[in-house]
Amino acid sequence: MSQWFFIQPGQTERTGPLDPEAAFDHVKSHPDALCWRQGLSGWQPARAMPEFAEAFGAGLPDDLPPIPSAAQSSRMVADDIDYRIVGNDMPFVEIELDPGESAVAEAGALMYKDAVVQMDTVFGDGSRKEGGGSGVMDAIFAGARRVVTGESLFTTVFTHAGQGKAKVAFAAPYPGTVIPLRLSEHGGRIICQKDSFLAGARGVKLGIFFQKRILTGLFGGEGFIMQQLDGDGWVFVHAGGTLVERELRAGERIDVDTGCVAAFESTINMDIRPVGGIKSMLFGGEGVFLATLSGPGKVWLQSLPFSRMAGRMLAAAPQAGGKNVGEGSVLGGLGRILDGDSPF
Repeated sequence: MSQWFFIQPGQTERTGPLDPEAAFDHVKSHPDALCWRQGLSGWQPARAMPEFAEAFGAGLPDDLPPIPSAAQSSRMVADDIDYRIVGNDMPFVEIELDPGESAVAEAGALMYKDAVVQMDTVFGDGSRKEGGGSGVMDAIFAGARRVVTGESLFTTVFTHAGQGKAKVAFAAPYPGTVIPLRLSEHGGRIICQKDSFLAGARGVKLGIFFQKRILTGLFGGEGFIMQQLDGDGWVFVHAGGTLVERELRAGERIDVDTGCVAAFESTINMDIRPVGGIKSMLFGGEGVFLATLSGPGKVWLQSLPFSRMAGRMLAAAPQAGGKNVGEGSVLGGLGRILDGDSPF
């Protein structure tokens, strides 16, 4: 017997598991809900499922408006852009724009652009187009959200102001992987680590995701605040090292090093648990807690968190007056000369 799960567009709380009869009643009272069961590749509109056709009367209705995503509910629809990702270890994303289309990116992420692509620095996340009626307070709050999540107060908007096709490219800030995500295929919302947003179609909204559990916020590796990306268009998220994508079934759980969580769908439940006994905590080298991710939904894991790479670089940096102490052989200075670590 199929077990159904439901969420409302733009929300994170899920309902379920429900048996088919209870699921049918839920759809009758929530016709705009998104649903998932074993065998579906992702969240689907409940009204598109043959199992619920009778809930809408005589078959599926043709006159219902499209299901709103989180961005559409705020009257923000992202531009439909084309892209390609180039490179492996230090990738960049090249976005192809039609006339009038725009992309937004973090300050300093630009690699190159065609001459007809105009740059404009805006306050906040750039999700609202000029003339959209958003007030000054909206822009202030958008900028404040970005500062809290570790981003710049300003965003750069790149708009194709010419004819034909034009390209603009954005580079990753450190070795890793660029993840292309179309938010409409993930329930309209993705939760990701701070500083991971690289670029996206204009209309995507960058917000704040607060960890509700105190221990998860303190020891979950990402703190209380993560980035929340809302909308229906493409976003490009940067993860460190090699990327692993996992799709978890309902109730399935994986334990992850707290710094290796790159992103996850809003239906995923994130928590923490102790790594093990006292001996494992003190001498296991994996810290005190592990992050636990429970399905249903997709998660993206990174093999090289920036904090781990920065820690290794700091440990290998020259110390004590420019000499790298703590490394080399038992021969001391002579050993550093022989193994090539000496500056002489």
